[in-house]
Amino acid sequence: MRVTFLMASAAFTALLASPALAQETQGDEPAVSTGGSARTTAYDAAFFAQFSPRTAYDIAQRVPGFSLDLGNTDTRGFAGAAGNVVINGARPSSKSDSLQTILQRIPASSVQRVEVGPGDLFGSDYSGKSQVLNVIMSATGGVTGNVTAVGRRWFTGYVNTDISGSAQIRRGASTINLSAGTGRNRQDEEGTDTIVAYPAGNQLLYRRKHNTYFNKDPYVSASWALERAQDDAWRVNFRWGPSSFDLQQDNRVTPAIGSPHDDTLIQKYRFPAFELGGDVTRPLAGGALKFVGLATRRSRDNLDTYIARDGLLGNNPAVVGGTEQSQDTKQSETIGRLSWTRANFGGLSVEVGAEAVLNTLDSDVQFIVIDAAGNRNRVDFPIDQAKVKEKRGEVYVRVGKTFSPSLRVDAGVNYEMSNLTVTGDADEERTLRFLKPSLSVDWSPGGGWRTRLAIRRTVAQLNFFDFISIAEISNDRVNGGNAELQPQRTWELRGTIEKPILGDGLLKLDVGYDRISMLQDQILTPEGFSAPGNIGTGKRSFASLTVDAPLGGLGLSGTRLKLFGQLQSTKVHDPISDQSRRFSDFFPEWQWNVEMRRDSGAFSYGFTVSDRDRFSFFRSNEIDTNWNGGPYGTAFVEYRPGPKTAITLDVDNAFNTHAYRERTFFTPNRSSLTPSSIELRERNRHLNLGLTLKQTFGGGATRVAQKD
Repeated sequence: MRVTFLMASAAFTALLASPALAQETQGDEPAVSTGGSARTTAYDAAFFAQFSPRTAYDIAQRVPGFSLDLGNTDTRGFAGAAGNVVINGARPSSKSDSLQTILQRIPASSVQRVEVGPGDLFGSDYSGKSQVLNVIMSATGGVTGNVTAVGRRWFTGYVNTDISGSAQIRRGASTINLSAGTGRNRQDEEGTDTIVAYPAGNQLLYRRKHNTYFNKDPYVSASWALERAQDDAWRVNFRWGPSSFDLQQDNRVTPAIGSPHDDTLIQKYRFPAFELGGDVTRPLAGGALKFVGLATRRSRDNLDTYIARDGLLGNNPAVVGGTEQSQDTKQSETIGRLSWTRANFGGLSVEVGAEAVLNTLDSDVQFIVIDAAGNRNRVDFPIDQAKVKEKRGEVYVRVGKTFSPSLRVDAGVNYEMSNLTVTGDADEERTLRFLKPSLSVDWSPGGGWRTRLAIRRTVAQLNFFDFISIAEISNDRVNGGNAELQPQRTWELRGTIEKPILGDGLLKLDVGYDRISMLQDQILTPEGFSAPGNIGTGKRSFASLTVDAPLGGLGLSGTRLKLFGQLQSTKVHDPISDQSRRFSDFFPEWQWNVEMRRDSGAFSYGFTVSDRDRFSFFRSNEIDTNWNGGPYGTAFVEYRPGPKTAITLDVDNAFNTHAYRERTFFTPNRSSLTPSSIELRERNRHLNLGLTLKQTFGGGATRVAQKD
């Protein structure tokens, strides 16, 4: 399947790249703006009119060849949490607000143009990224906003509703953004678990399950910016969100020996978060001095309860036991960051800076076993109560030089220092120091071709929750804590080649190679648990091809086709099985995605189909493998009765694709190469339908291109 897809992509790309076809399509699509620098591609607002976007997020999704990276808001510190979008050349100073949220509260009518360029153009936080999108805002004043209402019907008949809204108020150089939403997302899922003994193959247990997941993520956020110039800006942002997650799992359990019975798993998780931040930029010595301050406070109050019964619910069964786990956690992060940039300092672009971060975590986990008489007995895990404190500092310098209109070189070095202590059930303290150099070369040989080669050293962050033991009641296993865990270190080599095709289309090839020392994975603890640990040196390589092309030259006016395919290989020596294997986590050997969209007057419609290879998690006594039962598909049709209104009907899981999970167990652990039992889980959300209403108010909307 993957070979066929990549061969078809290559053949199709060759066809699109033919000069005759490219000439035929000239003028069919809005022209790409020549704005921006020689190293960026700019798209005016008129280019996106054919898609009738309502927000900057809609625009970002339609930029040719651009893949949106929303960043990771859970990453500690400021630098590592960056995605690949900046606003007016500046990174948003918020972490709790995702890039998606930030872009969704910017009305499309407020966007003058967007520019795509290499990451080094936008500061050290983006230096390792091949593409960064710069959203250039219009200077037009006034009040604009959006309201989005969504309803989704699940196979059970339940209809989930959600509503969100945003407003932008602009007066001169001052801009206020306000947004809020209910964040309601309830999903229904059904499936089965089958456990068989190996190698005999006799069934040990069968479960029929129904899961109801309910995420409630209401939020209120606000920001204010006074932007007089690139070196004269003030920004403040605020966000509050009392998030929660609830799970109701009903199990009809049929054991090989004994009568069927109905058990229940209930999860109630509460994790409110508050953030206040801002930044100030002022001119200094021919450059710009910027200070960023950010404070985040989070809580986690989790409760898992498993109720075991001796019969079916319809027969009024007795409760014969169960388990309960509570986790009470407090987290805090305080960041201060100072940087100075100058575009021309003796012919070099220069950025120097420093960041200081204080992170704390205070966690208390209690695991209770309840017997048939209702007695509650606590089970102690290693490191189930701990306090973690990290003081981290980082200094960096980055310089770049343009040797010609077609060649630029950037180099930099970061020095990271951290002191980390763990107290409570463990007593651990260590100081870590890392040197992280980087080098990138951008070369445009002509004919529209652009290339980029980069090498850098990165150091992963430690997850504080990896220090603490906790049970997964839904999976009947315990994750041990490891206060001695070390961050993995990686040398990353990246290469990118891209070329415009068919006017505003794009062909892009990305390749990469990673050499990772002290790879973070699962180890076997002396107590017999799986726990995060360092297992040695690993290698990863990948190649991905992206084709984003308008099909007007084929008689399909207003139609775009996007193709993506990736091949990937990972390898590490497993200390438990003493064999070579793939990395744990999401590292499929192949994956692909096809997206087709047509915009015609007041209507748009399209579909997306994707698939991927299996991926696995390797634990001390288990291999946990996940895969889809076939390609996954979605489709939509949108109608715009006016320039400010859009109504979208979408179909999710159009092929009724099942998700599968196979857990292969070994006794006593994976050093025994013969499995002792296998559990196969099958889940399905089934086809579900969504109806979305988007309404823009004030300030107008991006005009619909009247094209067929």
